[in-house]
Amino acid sequence: MKIILTQEISNLGSAGDIVDVKPGYGRNYLLPQGFAIAWTKGAEKQVATIKRAQSAREIRSLDHANEVRAQLAAVQVRLTARAGSGGRLFGSVTPAEIVDAVKAAGGPALDRRRLELTSPIKALGQYQVNVKLHPEVTAGFKLDVNAAK
Repeated sequence: MKIILTQEISNLGSAGDIVDVKPGYGRNYLLPQGFAIAWTKGAEKQVATIKRAQSAREIRSLDHANEVRAQLAAVQVRLTARAGSGGRLFGSVTPAEIVDAVKAAGGPALDRRRLELTSPIKALGQYQVNVKLHPEVTAGFKLDVNAAK
């Protein structure tokens, strides 16, 4: 089954790629989740639009990725969240909140889909957050989650 990816899927491709997948995977997972659209000649023309939107968000080159990694290493990222007794958060910290905290701390603009969290952040403390900036470059930074007053 031929499909056009609308987002990056690990081990499959990036947005705008035309890939061949098994029919069940495409029909039952990729299409309903909105990760892909069915391939047609008309839809293939939309690939240019998808790729243009992707390039606006994308880290341009390996050198640019290394610059962004250096910026992330220099920034102190702090996030405040509502917490109950014992340091447990009401809810969890989302990738969008982390990206906003990096931007507020003076760091570079990141794509929330590129964040790699080992587990959900549901308690106060310090966490290691990794960001896949480029296929060859992964950056990490410390996130300090504090209680809101």
